[in-house]
Amino acid sequence: MIKHIVLFKMKDRSAESVEAAAQVLRNLEGKIDVLMSLEVGIDVLRSDRSFDISLTAEFASLEDLQAYQVHPLHQDVIKYMNEVREQSIAVDYVI
Repeated sequence: MIKHIVLFKMKDRSAESVEAAAQVLRNLEGKIDVLMSLEVGIDVLRSDRSFDISLTAEFASLEDLQAYQVHPLHQDVIKYMNEVREQSIAVDYVI
């Protein structure tokens, strides 16, 4: 299995903006067949070094992760997040 984790720091760090972006990410759940699980969290500390949103997803294989990356619904989310995020970082690993 593959775990895919992405952290987002938003341009607008207001609670409303962060929640709106988190909801866009949550809307992927159940819509892409290779996406086994999805968890989206919002940072509670809100410190200067904090990222605002975390996304944790699981896939059965690296091939499934690659299929997710190019899926049209995921591509739409990428376009949105590229507009509203200041920075993102990711890690993908075998579990």
